[in-house]
Amino acid sequence: MVNKSDSSLPSGLQRIAIAFRIAGWLSFWTQLVLAVISAVVLLSASVSRDTSPAAQQSPGTGIGIVLAVSGLVTLGLGIYLAFRYTRIGKRLLSANVTTRPRKADTIQILRLGLIVNLVGMLLTILGAQAIAGTLLLRSFSLPQTGLGAAIYNPQQLIRPLDILVVQANTNTVAAHFSGLVASLFLLARINKN
Repeated sequence: MVNKSDSSLPSGLQRIAIAFRIAGWLSFWTQLVLAVISAVVLLSASVSRDTSPAAQQSPGTGIGIVLAVSGLVTLGLGIYLAFRYTRIGKRLLSANVTTRPRKADTIQILRLGLIVNLVGMLLTILGAQAIAGTLLLRSFSLPQTGLGAAIYNPQQLIRPLDILVVQANTNTVAAHFSGLVASLFLLARINKN
């Protein structure tokens, strides 16, 4: 990983650069895969939503999906920052001192990564709570008579797609958590040296 020309670099700087590259790539790919899965599920849920007047009685689902999409948008920024960590790691290995990022600038980027992932996690959790609350209210409104529920009001049934939306939110929270772990790990590595 380290070129022969970089052998003049202090070993602490080399370890930090390698940590940035590894943590950045792990975080990038984890967040990207989970974001794609969540986006596909949320897009499917948004496209297949029932628009009949009977289905419009649960506003929690709409705001829940809006918050979930907002969490995905912030996850996009988190993915970009994870990729940026890999570039910082590459620049830290440079033999040219002027191209290396300053410690203060690097810490600032890591703090931005923490804030982005915390805000994204908050939005996604709020979205998950709204959707889960709506599903809970739907389940309470169903009669407990087995097949009578389908005859009674089919719009109130909980569909498998509704549960997938909750799973998409869980994936997005996990992706933000991955970004938080990477940022905290790298911040600890920088402050250690």
